[in-house]
Amino acid sequence: MAIFSAVLLMLLIGLAFTTSDEQTEEQTAETAPAMPVEIGFPIHEEITEWDEYTGRFEASNRVEVRARVSGFIESVNFVDGQIVKKGDVLFTLDNRPYKIALDQANADLEQAKVSLRTAQDNYERVESLKESGAVSTEEYDRRKQALEFAKASIQLSQSKVDNARLNLEFTKVTAPISGLVSRDKVNLGNLIDGGSSNSTLLTTIVATSPIHFYFTGSESDYLRYVRLARNGERRAARSEGIPVFIKLQDEDDFTHEAKMDFVDNELDNSTGTIESRAVLENKDLLLEPGMFGKARIVGSAEHEAIMIPDDIIGTNQSLRFVYVLGENDVVEARNVTLGPLHSNGLRIVRDGINPKDKLVLNNIQKIAPGTHVSPQLVSITTDTQTLATAQVK
Repeated sequence: MAIFSAVLLMLLIGLAFTTSDEQTEEQTAETAPAMPVEIGFPIHEEITEWDEYTGRFEASNRVEVRARVSGFIESVNFVDGQIVKKGDVLFTLDNRPYKIALDQANADLEQAKVSLRTAQDNYERVESLKESGAVSTEEYDRRKQALEFAKASIQLSQSKVDNARLNLEFTKVTAPISGLVSRDKVNLGNLIDGGSSNSTLLTTIVATSPIHFYFTGSESDYLRYVRLARNGERRAARSEGIPVFIKLQDEDDFTHEAKMDFVDNELDNSTGTIESRAVLENKDLLLEPGMFGKARIVGSAEHEAIMIPDDIIGTNQSLRFVYVLGENDVVEARNVTLGPLHSNGLRIVRDGINPKDKLVLNNIQKIAPGTHVSPQLVSITTDTQTLATAQVK
């Protein structure tokens, strides 16, 4: 009996300790502080969406300089890479053979003029005798034909003079446009070919003020722009000069303003894209053909949009979600449909949240749906790295 009493006493003591431990754990769980998080309302305002495209700068005009006649290069009259003006003499060829050809053509012209005067005198003699019958019809016709032949010879000789004079002028190779010249591809003293499609390339000139910027867009973008223009929500790309803003690789902002002046007449069958061109001033010659840039153009009419920081968006396989504060400060997950990044650095949200939803802005990795949190209200700014703390109301 004594043994039974002792065992019973030990069981009661153990049960007391167990109950005490469970109560302590429950009290600890109840008194544990909630996870502190920052919350904020999404940005809700009138915006115009922008589309961005990567493109390349090209010269507004580019010319391959070739001689129109063959000969030896006598002088190179420019410094590699300098700015040249239209009409500047870039290369001078040995012109002596062409001077000789011009002199010979002039001599042939003088001979033709003498022959014409002789033929004219002979014709006038027989013309006065024709009515009296003192000259035969055959002799009259022969002298008349000789006169016409002499006149034609004058025209032929004159054309040879003009051609020879032109060839002499072509021994001075001039700049056909104003712009930036490349290096001389052929040096002084070399014999070059000219006057054909296979003529020797001497140098190139590019006009870079203004300069062109080419980029391509998809078929869906093209259709969207056309429909916006037809609805009066956006200017027509082909006819109304849509503003284009461009930034370079080392720039953070789209500081170079251009104007769209060309959209191609068909889509590329292999890529399904259509080419567009913007033209912009380049007075300081900062922009060079071949440089890459990124263009931004208006992609929508003005409309209300909800925007949130990109770094608060979670991923669940193919779904995108954000955490919002529910009733009793309990976290909820909301699936969202996303749009592009806006120019203020925030992500446009097409569907899934409303302007009154309180978004969880930090400690995203430490919470889950159903987590009880301690919220602190802050305001979202356009700088996604900074959250300005606001007075809790």
